[in-house]
Amino acid sequence: MLSTFTAKYARIPSGYMGQILEWPEVVTEGRTLDECRDMLKDALQEMVAAYLDAEREIPVGNSLVEQIPVEYDVRKTA
Repeated sequence: MLSTFTAKYARIPSGYMGQILEWPEVVTEGRTLDECRDMLKDALQEMVAAYLDAEREIPVGNSLVEQIPVEYDVRKTA
C-alpha cells in the first residue's frame, strides 16, 4: 500500500527539525534539510513497521497543505 504523508520543516539553531503533520509523534532533527528529510523518512518507515507489528491503525495520510499569502502593514509603535 502506498500512502503519502505531509512533512513540516522548521529551522532551528542546530539545523532543521522535521515532523509528520498527520502523525506528530514522528519527529526528528538534522544538520541540513536533506539530512533531516532522510532521517524523517527513516523515522516514518520505522513507525509504520512498529504500528503494523502491534496491529495498530496507521494514521491517514494524503493531506494537502498549502501556504496562503497575506499582506499587512507593519506599524512601529513608539
